[in-house]
Amino acid sequence: MNIFGVMDISGSALKAERVRAEVVASNMANAETTRTTEGGPYQRHHVVFQAQDGGTFQDSMVNQLSGGSSISSGTGFKNIYSGGVIGGLSGDVTAADLTPGGVEVTGVIADASKPLQRYDPSHPDAGPDGFVAYPDINPLTEMVDLMGATRSYGMNASAITAEKGMFNSSLDLLK
Repeated sequence: MNIFGVMDISGSALKAERVRAEVVASNMANAETTRTTEGGPYQRHHVVFQAQDGGTFQDSMVNQLSGGSSISSGTGFKNIYSGGVIGGLSGDVTAADLTPGGVEVTGVIADASKPLQRYDPSHPDAGPDGFVAYPDINPLTEMVDLMGATRSYGMNASAITAEKGMFNSSLDLLK
């Protein structure tokens, strides 16, 4: 691994955690949305991460020691934000940015859970029985996910800062 390898890995994690935080924020903002352009209530979304080299830890170590790089980008899920609804997802996460040992966002998938039914006959989206379909989004779960994304983002930012400090100390030793 080159001297900037840790920065590349942490940088890929920063991008991935930013996307995760944006998806969680979108879930929270749409927790009461009963009508979407696709029809029906909003569905909760999940971010799918994948190791950028697509292999195991052992494969990554052998790959790094041998100096080769066999990077493949898996796309097992359809990205529902292909139009760039999340600002910059399609422009920031590309196959050209792959860093061996890093992380990539494979896709953002919709949750298949059934909507919650609440009785509110005065709501404009109420059915003939008076029930309204609301998204199955728990604000506590979303806050925990957001806290996890924030902590991961902060830890990766700290790793970049630490590596910059080590790099500067190394340069000072050479003077």
